[in-house]
Amino acid sequence: MRIVSGTLGGRVINPPKNLRARPTTDFAKENLFNVLGNMIDFEEIEVLDLFAGTGSISYEFASRGAQSVTSVEINAVHYNFIRSTAKSFGLNNLHPVKANAFLYVKSCHKQFDVIFSDAPYDLEGSEQIIDSVFGNELLKDDGIFIFEHSKSKSFDSHPNFVQMRSYGSVQFTIFKK
Repeated sequence: MRIVSGTLGGRVINPPKNLRARPTTDFAKENLFNVLGNMIDFEEIEVLDLFAGTGSISYEFASRGAQSVTSVEINAVHYNFIRSTAKSFGLNNLHPVKANAFLYVKSCHKQFDVIFSDAPYDLEGSEQIIDSVFGNELLKDDGIFIFEHSKSKSFDSHPNFVQMRSYGSVQFTIFKK
């Protein structure tokens, strides 16, 4: 696993063996960020990464100059890995939070330009985060919400649906406020 681009482009991320996360593949991540590069100015955004896992997506946004990246992860091992990796990479714009993503979304009073959610594919009710993000108005005007999921789900009938991208077994559905 590596950081694709930005100030830390090419840096390798080596999570310990006891991390149980399923990180977004480098191939899927690189393609997603190519799409996002045509939609947003990375240096002007505040990002929320839900179910951050290894922190791979957070590092990518931070490396590309995001003003602020908040990484929410409930698992203590994963949270500590994100925290120590951000510190070792000197990412002062990355802020790990140890919390349940569903509860964080309900209690958060901040708005973000980009929200990314990569819940475990087998997590029951993971798609409820979509309506929670919009119901709690966590996106700024014209904000983008990316939901990573398996091929077995489709969200093209959602009122905020913009597009869906597929890269192997990884699907990204993009919503906009």
